[in-house]
Amino acid sequence: MKVLRVLGALVGVLVVVAVVVVIAKYMSDEHRSRQEQQALDPFYTPPDPLPSTDPGHLIRYEPLGEQIEGASAYRILYVSEAPDGSPTVSGGFILVPDTPAPPGGRKVVAWAHPTVGLGDACAPSRRPSPIADNLTEPWMLQMVKFGWVVVATDYAGLGTPGPSLYLIGRAEAYDVVNSVRAARQFPGAEAGTDWAVYGHSQGGHSALWTGVLAGEYAPELDLVAVTAAAPAAELVPLVDEQWDQDVAWVIGPEVVEAWPNVYPDLPLDGIVNRPRSARTARLAEDCVLTAALEGLLHQKLGERFFAHNPADDAQWAAALTDQTPPPVTNVPVLIVQGTHDEVVVPNTTALLVERWCDAGSDLSMVWLGGQGHTGAGERAGTLAGVYLWDVFAGRAVGNTCHIPPTIDPYPAAVPSGE
Repeated sequence: MKVLRVLGALVGVLVVVAVVVVIAKYMSDEHRSRQEQQALDPFYTPPDPLPSTDPGHLIRYEPLGEQIEGASAYRILYVSEAPDGSPTVSGGFILVPDTPAPPGGRKVVAWAHPTVGLGDACAPSRRPSPIADNLTEPWMLQMVKFGWVVVATDYAGLGTPGPSLYLIGRAEAYDVVNSVRAARQFPGAEAGTDWAVYGHSQGGHSALWTGVLAGEYAPELDLVAVTAAAPAAELVPLVDEQWDQDVAWVIGPEVVEAWPNVYPDLPLDGIVNRPRSARTARLAEDCVLTAALEGLLHQKLGERFFAHNPADDAQWAAALTDQTPPPVTNVPVLIVQGTHDEVVVPNTTALLVERWCDAGSDLSMVWLGGQGHTGAGERAGTLAGVYLWDVFAGRAVGNTCHIPPTIDPYPAAVPSGE
């Protein structure tokens, strides 16, 4: 037994050393990346004053520098809007098919990206190869081949001036909608009014909120469907299950840095360990893989990001409920979820499906057996493309609300976003 304990301790030490080495490498790589970002700063610095404060106004664009088969790729800068109505500015990118546009204009798919980190270098359009780096190439190429414009928001405040509003549904939805408005102004895009949204993880949260708000916010556009993979949506049960796990070191710092911008009285002391420390701010700025590796190290050393479960605090529970999207009932919805997801726990998605079906959502649920968070995200875009092909063509898509759930819903009675 003593030998086994020694071997166990040795393995633990080796794991910690390996994680430290990998963290050092990625931090070095990100330092070089931040230096490279300086060349991009002029593009992402908005003019003062803005040429227009109309939401969706296209400020500027330039070639992305990444070769995409069948399309031209550009980074864009456009005007968006904060939840309080003030103008913001977001970066992003757009893919325009090389084939001629059909009568009535091209269909548009807006991509809402997952958690990437709050640092400038983490913004998808500021990456050296935005499409390849974000594991989006297969499904984006599919959508381009279908003749659709693909537009992707970075979210205002990520890579552009202004506060982060990470996981704030109204801000995310406005950024998504305004990326579509910008796409309609893009020279040569010939984008029509029919569009859909697809997002994974945080982007799933954004996509669902877009489905809730887009009809009222942008009546000149015709949102035809919402598609999401592993959406971080049922926030109370999700936090309840993940607050003391590795993933809290990735999500927690970003929430702690962003949510006080909307909820200034949200208590941090007693809920978060070292909430106002330089470490928390740095972890929020780190791109997601570096933050995840450092979080794993802290977790291995017995540390926790949260001191107590935020869902047990009344103010936190109210904020989490406030940012939980209510059911979308006006357009069809596709949700894809891996059964082995270690980030967005599958039973929280099952709870969402139960609630939304009860509310009358036209919902199709696809469970990917054995897939984790990243695997489901890589596969869901292609499934979304096939689903949207039928929706854009006006064909009926399946509703699975009558099928018993593959995963049992989160069991506790928790507040909904309704």
